[in-house]
Amino acid sequence: MNILVLGSGGREHTFAWKIAQSAHCKTLFVAPGNSGTDAIATNLDLAVTDFDAIKNAVLHNSIDLVVVGPEDPLVQGIHDFFLNDDEIKHVSVIGPQKAAAELEGSKEFAKEFMMRHNIPTAAYKSFTKNNVEEGYKFLETLNPPYVLKADGLAAGKGVLILNDIDEAKTELKNMLVDAKFGEASTKVVIEEFLDGIELSCFVLSDGKDYKILPTAKDYKRIGEGDTGLNTGGMGAVSPVPFATTDFLNKIENQIVKPTIEGFKKDNLPYVGFVFIGLIKVGNDPKVIEYNVRMGDPETEVVLPRLKTDIVEIFKAMSNQTLANIDIEIDERAATTVVLVSGGYPEAYQKGKEITGIEAVNNSLAFHAGAKLQDEKVVTSGGRVMAITSYGNTYQEAIKKSYQSIEHIHFDKMYYRKDIGFDL
Repeated sequence: MNILVLGSGGREHTFAWKIAQSAHCKTLFVAPGNSGTDAIATNLDLAVTDFDAIKNAVLHNSIDLVVVGPEDPLVQGIHDFFLNDDEIKHVSVIGPQKAAAELEGSKEFAKEFMMRHNIPTAAYKSFTKNNVEEGYKFLETLNPPYVLKADGLAAGKGVLILNDIDEAKTELKNMLVDAKFGEASTKVVIEEFLDGIELSCFVLSDGKDYKILPTAKDYKRIGEGDTGLNTGGMGAVSPVPFATTDFLNKIENQIVKPTIEGFKKDNLPYVGFVFIGLIKVGNDPKVIEYNVRMGDPETEVVLPRLKTDIVEIFKAMSNQTLANIDIEIDERAATTVVLVSGGYPEAYQKGKEITGIEAVNNSLAFHAGAKLQDEKVVTSGGRVMAITSYGNTYQEAIKKSYQSIEHIHFDKMYYRKDIGFDL
């Protein structure tokens, strides 16, 4: 098969790395890709939301399968675009159709879905600038900390957790009236704060059946000890040590099954990955959010543990034969540490040369915000690279990642030295 992966991050490099190992992969393309995908695939200079350009590339390169990495094209309806075009409707697309992608496109839609299907989650209400005063009153009924979520896509930055009621009211006004997150915060969901430890569950869906991939836990804050600003993710660990068999059974029965059944009942066409952000409160799982694609950097620890041919899985998802596939998982733990540009997640500089990647032997270096320039690899984003390692325990794996990082250098490189600290 000729396969196209859409996206340019560490997640997409990991997908490309896994797909390239498949006996079913003839030619692999990544759009727009990065310096890592350039070494194993053909990068195409296309924007992930330029559907017409993607169609032309699909026809020109006789693409059979498109794997959608990021959320934007899914929420904008790329799967529907393919289905509605006679020239490309035969191409398999891994990623839900627009109606189902609203699970990530709108926090309110996701909350209503959970309420309808009795999926455990935090109590909530949503507000617009027309009823901001009611939002203030609702905040007064809650105990701190206060959780404010922009309804729409805000690139992982649209969630605020605040301890002070006056600050919470000010931020609610900033989001609704002053459009702090632009279009994304024309509606804001306020919800009760859930106190517990977070983890992510990844599910494959063919629209009929499902398979559960390994759990992972990522670290969102820029600072050690989970302090400072939220980022796209600073590292991840898989499996999650505290996710016992009993707890995993609760996740499957209380959350995964009702989610997949909910897709059918609500007629939400879903062929793709379901990312379920969970929190363990006491001994029970509750859903924080849905994403309609794989997480990043969790992909960099989940896919390396997948032993089954990923293209066979994609074919089964497209053919609705997922029930017939056995998913084999590597027993070893995998960890990843993300190297970021100095200043991230705020202002940072690009174009810094990255050296020492070739000296990394015991780990996998998945490129993210990195590109080729004059035959050198240079930084091109905030999150630059994810260094993934295997180990018999997560402690052994994390140690390898940190040893590998010692070889890599770029100006003002920063990373957290405490990934896995809370496990």
